[in-house]
Parts: sequence; structure tokens; C-alpha cells
Amino acid sequence: MSAPEFLLGNGAIARGLLEAGCEVVTAYPGTPSTEILEEVVRQKDALGLDVTTEWSINEKVAFDVALAASLCGKRSATAMKQVGLNVASDSLLSAAYTGVVGGFVVVPCDDPGPHSSQTEQDSRLFALFAKVPVLDPSSPREAREMVRAAFALSERHRVPVLVRPVTRVCHARQPIDGGPIERAVRPAKFVKDPGRWAATPSFRLTLHRELNAKIEAIRREFEESPFNTEDERPGPVGIIASGLAAATVRDVLDEEALDYPVLKIGTPYPLPVERIRRFIARHEKVLVLEEPDAAVETQIPDRSRVMGRLTGDVPSHGELTPDAVAEILGVRRRSVAPDPGPRPRLCLGCGHRAAFFAIRYALPSAIFAGDIGCYTLGVNQKALDTCLDMGASITLANGFYHAHRRDGRDIPIVAEIGDSTFFHSGIPALLNAVVTGARFIVVVLDNGTVAMTGFQPPPPGADIEKVARGLGVRFVETIDPYAVNDLVALVKRARAFTQSPDGGMAVIIARRPCALKTPPKEKVPVEVDPEKCDGCDFCLKYCECPGLVKDPGDGKVYIDHDRCIDCGMCMSMCPREAIEAVGAGARGGLNGKT
Repeated sequence: MSAPEFLLGNGAIARGLLEAGCEVVTAYPGTPSTEILEEVVRQKDALGLDVTTEWSINEKVAFDVALAASLCGKRSATAMKQVGLNVASDSLLSAAYTGVVGGFVVVPCDDPGPHSSQTEQDSRLFALFAKVPVLDPSSPREAREMVRAAFALSERHRVPVLVRPVTRVCHARQPIDGGPIERAVRPAKFVKDPGRWAATPSFRLTLHRELNAKIEAIRREFEESPFNTEDERPGPVGIIASGLAAATVRDVLDEEALDYPVLKIGTPYPLPVERIRRFIARHEKVLVLEEPDAAVETQIPDRSRVMGRLTGDVPSHGELTPDAVAEILGVRRRSVAPDPGPRPRLCLGCGHRAAFFAIRYALPSAIFAGDIGCYTLGVNQKALDTCLDMGASITLANGFYHAHRRDGRDIPIVAEIGDSTFFHSGIPALLNAVVTGARFIVVVLDNGTVAMTGFQPPPPGADIEKVARGLGVRFVETIDPYAVNDLVALVKRARAFTQSPDGGMAVIIARRPCALKTPPKEKVPVEVDPEKCDGCDFCLKYCECPGLVKDPGDGKVYIDHDRCIDCGMCMSMCPREAIEAVGAGARGGLNGKT
């Protein structure tokens, strides 16, 4: 056994995967799950292990690749954030019916709060819906243990198993003892069984009956699971807590010297109902603490003595922080409300900032359909009106177009999507727009990386221009967004193409490397001419660069050189041409020339 290593929860999960002999690990990056695959790569290299890893194009692809390895007898796993499970859900529900061969573990990382997601959905309820067992870790160390147990559980019952950590487990740190690495040889062998792997609807009924029997067998097994433990404390009110909430409530009870019996549930589905019934029978009332939803509480057969989210005794949304748990228990704690700090902004020098400015300047009355990524912050520049899910910029823009066309109205519509998101789910959306005869502009904000989740690489060799043309788009042009005036003109030309009798869809690729990963090489120091600046705040509203600051004294703008990285982008964003280059490198303002 190696010396303990101080690991993130995601690192502990990676360690569990490797110790269990997992041979194939796939993922799509998304907070709070991203570090799982990164840690698998780091640790496998450090340990000299031969493990196949893949950043897949989207979560469904990641799921299917890992599932296929399982069907060949290999232990495999896939990781994603909770909304990624939505993308993979079609495969998950079907795989629950068909079953698996080698242990297959799915790690959807939930984000109660939410801290970095468009939902705070509960993957434990997804497990209930899909009829697949789920384990709910309360700490990084337990997450590692649950991953190892999940592989064995998956193989015993030939079913996918979910391990569902939340953000504060994924990103907590804990010393993890390195256990032995299982190096069992499992030669790949796919045994053909069309009645199962290619089952027709009539046989799916048989598979469903088989799945129900598996779930009942697992429920009986969970009645004695070591992941379900009970604190023998006195008190008429008992607490049932799942996952991280169990760790939180124990901390609060210890800190406040409170005595409540606690039943920790680490196996929320299928729920060990007999153990739950026995616990409830010993108490006058039972409080259920779990986040972010009522997965355990919903499954309790008799809730006459149960208090929780469903009864309103626990908030119906949000994290169960120590303060929240203390308040539920009637304890007042001295705590300082966290400072939310300044609102998130695009990074200094980000090419997306210039792109958003140019798009809005060219078509101020357009509907701007946005997407998921760091460029969602285009909302700050009033250049983003919607944000639904991955790829929805193009699908919503398509719907906006057809809705207005029915009324005989031609309005400008711009879909804004990142390069990674384009490959994730934008391609079928763009094809759909072409074949349905839609006419709007798609701007692909291409910074050459998955910047929001840690600079994962884009698909190697992928060519957005060739893909767009291959889908039937005839107007495809690429531009550096720093050339703001040229981009304004290009957006106007694209709009004209969508309106011309022989026109159609238009795609603009605004390509500039992420400024954090590849800072601009050309330095263009700038200053604000106080004689020209009239304090209109146009640059602050529509450029929104942290390097531009308003002087509270005279109301004019100046350059904060402690922040400014001398990209020179803002020169093109002042209607008064008050932002000027110091020396060579001027690009010209909105009324000048690029």
C-alpha cells in the first residue's frame, strides 16, 4: 500500500477506478466532473498502467464507447456532469434493460446550488427513473470505496451502476491511502446474443421483468450494505441523511453538541426500505436530509411520521450547507454571508468579447440565441437572449425563424455557439436548419479549446468550415474577431445573404485562440483621451472589459493598466474614438478603419 495522497474527490474516484481494474474510461468535460478523467490520466501514467482514456465528443458517445467495452467483458466507466446524463439518458435506459458484462460504472456529478450549471437536478431520481442502482458518497474517501464496490455490484447483477458525487464531494480534498491495483486479465470477447443486445420490442418486456428482479435482489443486498450506517444516539427525533448531507449533519451535531440518531444512507436506490422502516418505528418523528431533491423521502412507503423536502420542513431547493442544516434543527449560528463578489466576466483579451460587440453592433434588433460555455457571459454585453442547453442556440434560432416566417416577418436571428459545443450537438441542429429551409446566422465562437472546464482539446483535425459546407451551408467565412469593423461588415453581409432570394443559412467562424491559453502576441498599449471621452459609458456596457474603469470623480473612463493586457481590442469599441493606441498599432474606432 502506497503512502496517502491528498486528493480531490474526483482524484479519489479516479483512484477507485484504477484500483478496480477499470480498463476504459471516457468522459465529456463539465464542472464538477472534469477532473475525474484528468486524474485517471495522471495517476495511470504515474502507476504505469495501461488504461484507455477518451475525451468524447459528447456524453452519449462517451457512454456508448464505455458500454461497448463492458459488453466485451472489460471493466469500464464514463463520467459527466448531471446535465450530461440527460444527453446520455437514451443509452442509459436501454442499457439497464439489456444489462452489461464487465463492470460498468457511470459517474454523474451533481451540482446542488447550482454553482456552475443550468439545473440542480438530482441524478438519484434519474436512477429511480432508469431502474439502475445508485451509490451516494459522503466524502472523497467513501467515493473511492463506492467506485470499487460499484464494479463488483455491476458484475454480480449485470447492470450499470451509478455513483453520484456532488460538487462538495468532487472538489473536497482528503488524504487517500493508495490500495492495491487489480490487474486481472479480461480478454475482450463479445458474445453475440441478438435476443439481448439487439432485442426487439416484444423481448424488451422480458428484459424489463428481468431488470425488476435484479433491482429487488439489489434492494435486499442494500439492506446490509456497509454504506448504510447508524449512529446510536438518544432522542425522539431521528435523522435519515443521504450522501454529503450525512457528513454535514454529523458535523453540525458535533459542533453544536446535539444528540440526534442518524441513519446514513449511501444506497438511495433501490432504497433499503426494511432498514428505513425499522429506524422510523423507533422514533416519534424522522427528518430526512438530502440534496438537492427528495429521492430517499419519495421512496419511503409510510411517510406519516416523516419530515423533509416534501413536507416543507426542509427547503425545496438548494444546498444543505451547515448553516442550512443548523437552521432546520433550530440552531442559530453566527455566520457571515459570503460576498458574491463582482459578476463573472469574459477574460481580458477574450476574442468572444469582440465578437459579441460586433454582432450586436451590426444587428442591434436581432434575437441572439446563446449556448452553454464561457461565452454565455455574452449576456453581459446584451448580445445573448437565450441559454437552454448544449446546441440549443441553433435549434432555438431555427424555431424563432419559423415562428416569425409564419407571420410573414423577416427578423434578424443570430445563433452563438462555441467550437466544442458545435461538435457536441450543433452539427445535427445545423443540418436540421438547412433541410427545413431556415435562414439565420450561426456564429461559431472558436477559441480552439474547451476553456470553461480546463482547456481540454477540441476534436483533433476537426474542420468547422468543411463540416458546415458538408451540411449544405453555402455562406461560410472565417474571421479574427479582433478585426471588429471587418466582423461588423461580415455580419451585415451574412444577414443580406439570408435575405436574398437565392440565399440560405450563413455560418461565420470567429476564430481566435483563448487569451488565457494563448495570450495575444501583438501588444497594443492604449489610453483614453480625456478630451474625447464624454462619459457615455458605451464602452463599459458593450465592451465590458475589466481593464476599462469609470472615474467616479469626472465620470470619464480610464485604462487600469494593472489589469489591461494591451490587446487593443477596445479601440474599436468607442463611438467617440477616445481610446487610442500609444504609439503604433492603432486599429481605428467604430468610425475609423481596421
